[in-house]
Amino acid sequence: MRRTDPERPDPEPADREPVDREATYREPVEREPAGGEPVHGEPADGGPVHGEPADGGPVDPEGRGPVRYGPPAPDPGLPVLPELADVLAGAAGRTSPEPPGGGPVLRQAAGGYWLRRGLHGRPEDIVAAPGVQPLLLALLAAHGGDVLMPRPCPAWWTPQARLLGRPAYHVPTPAECGGVPDPYALLETVRRVRHEGGTPHVLLLSVADDPTATVPPPELVREACEAAVDEGMHIISDETWRDTLHRPHDTVLLSPAEMCPDDVTVISDLSGALAPAAWPVAIARFPATESAAGRRARVLDILTALGAFVAGPVAAAAAHALGEPAHVTTRCAGAAALHAQVAAAAHRAVLAAGALARPPQAGRHLYADLGPLRSRLASRGVTDSMELEEYLSDRLGTQVPGGHRFGDELGALRVRLSTGPLLGHSREERLAALASAAPVELPHVARALTSFGSAFDELR
Repeated sequence: MRRTDPERPDPEPADREPVDREATYREPVEREPAGGEPVHGEPADGGPVHGEPADGGPVDPEGRGPVRYGPPAPDPGLPVLPELADVLAGAAGRTSPEPPGGGPVLRQAAGGYWLRRGLHGRPEDIVAAPGVQPLLLALLAAHGGDVLMPRPCPAWWTPQARLLGRPAYHVPTPAECGGVPDPYALLETVRRVRHEGGTPHVLLLSVADDPTATVPPPELVREACEAAVDEGMHIISDETWRDTLHRPHDTVLLSPAEMCPDDVTVISDLSGALAPAAWPVAIARFPATESAAGRRARVLDILTALGAFVAGPVAAAAAHALGEPAHVTTRCAGAAALHAQVAAAAHRAVLAAGALARPPQAGRHLYADLGPLRSRLASRGVTDSMELEEYLSDRLGTQVPGGHRFGDELGALRVRLSTGPLLGHSREERLAALASAAPVELPHVARALTSFGSAFDELR
């Protein structure tokens, strides 16, 4: 097992005050003191503290707190695949949504997608929903109990637990990666939660992570999963970004469902690699067990009560994408290679300025720690991640969500940096970047990277 990151110390859970379990929902606050960082294993707070509209509009200084200002997932920065748009247009005449959990064609396509990745995929074990947020909400409601998740984690995880009035505990990650909690810290957090009367039932993790863009090594995934299962917890593995590996032939991605098949539900948002975010659809693969069948039935009930049905035209496009014809796999591979080169260049620029960042391994982003530049940032009035978000969003002209969005300490100077905005402003520029063997050498991409680097160089 691994020790947690020495640069991200966390007090032991036993050192904190007992949790008030009668007040699991907290109203959002405008700002916490810089020194008031969350304690190891503490219930997640009121959610995003300050943010920007999901539509990409300017930051609203009056909008600090509400979930609706939370950051969207990193945008691919590429036009919709024409063949996929044709399938959607061809199904535009469908006036009825899919049945609860998706129709047989969509579920069969999802089963084939997972089977090609070494996981069983019977249609009766699969559920589809109009987006990953309602899907996770239904899953957590069907399981009950408290939720544990790594810190940092995707910005949309914690709000689902809060909507259900469930405590959500952030557990530190090891030094080398995000997405999976440190096994020792996980066991200690479980012990402390139970000591305080809690019932930890679910562990959320991600094997290709947002926001850190890392892929945890298989041995760490195994250790964390075995620790969770030994404690009687069910694992929900978010594998949205598994098809965006930067070096797919050199990176080993291990799904928890491969090692704990009866104790893992896999979820995936197709906007990660296969479909645009404007066409919301996500899928879940349940274990092939009797207890999982009961939970799946409960999830279907919840999705029905929410009216969370996949739109007919979107289902047709999703089934086509999940079938992975050549034009889809070619686009996915090309987009991953493009973002890999741009992310590597952005990573070099961040390191050259004296900041820290793990090498990005997946996705369309990287997670930077500007702690070494704290004194220069303080001279500009930047002392926490909220102020850093404001400063870099204004300086770079694009949304740069701070680490507090992802459950990280407010006092830490961490941000998620997306690569999509660096690909160009027009459709033609972005397609040119996709088609190029050396996209970072294209004039418009090179200019964007120079501007990006200068925002950090001035902090040296």
